[in-house]
Amino acid sequence: MNSINQRELPPKTKVIEFTKSLGFALFPNIEGGKGKIITAKKIQKQLRKLLKPIARDFSLKVDEITLSYIDAIPIIRNQLQADAEFIEANDPATTCIEEVIMAYPGLYAIMVYRLANKLQGLGVPLIPRIMTEHAHSLTGIDIHPGATIGDEFFIDHGTGIVIGESATIGDRVKIYQGVTLGALSVCKDTAQSKRHPTIESDVVIYAGATILGGKTIIGHHSVIGGNVWLTNSVPPYSTVQHEVGVKVKQRKFSLN
Repeated sequence: MNSINQRELPPKTKVIEFTKSLGFALFPNIEGGKGKIITAKKIQKQLRKLLKPIARDFSLKVDEITLSYIDAIPIIRNQLQADAEFIEANDPATTCIEEVIMAYPGLYAIMVYRLANKLQGLGVPLIPRIMTEHAHSLTGIDIHPGATIGDEFFIDHGTGIVIGESATIGDRVKIYQGVTLGALSVCKDTAQSKRHPTIESDVVIYAGATILGGKTIIGHHSVIGGNVWLTNSVPPYSTVQHEVGVKVKQRKFSLN
């Protein structure tokens, strides 16, 4: 058995610490209390330390990546504010946007995804995946940092959601718990291909639905019902339901 290459890697605990700092930088009151202010200077310092161990092996330009990432944080903040407002506007169970920011696992998973996705887009390996797996461990929501997700994304409840690396999701999409946007094949030689489905804008996908395949496109303004299994595309404005037979038989009631 070949030994694993013992090259230097960023400490996992430091990546999680960095992720938490980013959360405070975006939403100082994310954990309540008086809030915690994290400066851009601290984020910059943390990111540099994480990049340095892997910079040589992966040909990373540390200063360039760090500055680009810092510049992107206000844009990510605006995206997340729109996500939070969309959730608050569409979920009758919430009382205020602060509840969404502090208590909703869906928004936390979306936040970490957007932060990790930007790093991945800058060519940073490993760190983005550790970030999203940290969110996965806390929320039960598994979003690969390579996925493409549009604006005003709504995850409700969230436990058991899986969104694959090459999935593409449009704007104002709502996804409920137990949804899988997955691949038809798990062969390694398909790694660089589009393996996961495309969900166009204004689609609702209800609990337990499974949508597979890189050629599968869910047309805009469609509704995918609970427990549906889809490997074929559907046109815009479709309603897809899982037909199931349920029989209800009333028992005879007796006082004796």
